[in-house]
Amino acid sequence: MCRHVAYVGPPQPLAPPLFDAPHALARQAWAPRDMRGGGTINADGFGVAWYPSGGGDPVRYRGAHPLWSDTALPALAVTTVASAFLAAVRSATEGMPVVETAAAPFTEGPWAFSHNGVVRGWPHTVSRLAGTLPVADLLTLDAPTDAALLWALVRNLLRAGKPAAEAVADVVAEVSAAAPGSRLNLLLTDGRQIVATTAGHALSVRAGAGAVLVSSEPLDPGPEWEPVPEGRLLVATPSTVNLTPLGRS
Repeated sequence: MCRHVAYVGPPQPLAPPLFDAPHALARQAWAPRDMRGGGTINADGFGVAWYPSGGGDPVRYRGAHPLWSDTALPALAVTTVASAFLAAVRSATEGMPVVETAAAPFTEGPWAFSHNGVVRGWPHTVSRLAGTLPVADLLTLDAPTDAALLWALVRNLLRAGKPAAEAVADVVAEVSAAAPGSRLNLLLTDGRQIVATTAGHALSVRAGAGAVLVSSEPLDPGPEWEPVPEGRLLVATPSTVNLTPLGRS
């Protein structure tokens, strides 16, 4: 499967969570600790979307190669300061393409989105749900993957005005019903809040000092990290962390 991390808080460089922390995302890419039966390494692409400290929509940088082989991002991460970001490394499901556009984050306007997991029985199990989307959205998917479709489903609800937490929870419920056994750890941010789910994969949160960090695996051994129980919807801001059972957002 994949690994992802999101941050909202005071402006900080991208380098610590991506490269410098003891278990930074770059290390998780080749030495994950908790993949839960979904692959052994995350070498099929990466991406990061960051929100400039002065405000505005996120800037995105993606690649189809392993994060650890990218020669530009380490220096960029040292000099780039952001008030929020979402980053991910990818372990592609068998049969799905390994291309830059298949790598999270997926973005539109203020939103950045990532999926850690797999939709069982793809694509047949979710063809009905896909049919509820505007045809133009299907024709312009970033890639023919389960993650890109999940993003299109969430995005469609966001465009209709549904609150982020409800949009994410609704998509998890619908896909879980259509494709039982799917792993659906979703991660969504608009640079002000983080919405995430635990449905088949691990997630941890660290909050304090006016900042919140959510990650598939803790970035360091510090005691501030708290595991998010299975079957939860997390909604976090720099000052609040709320957990509710999925289905009761």
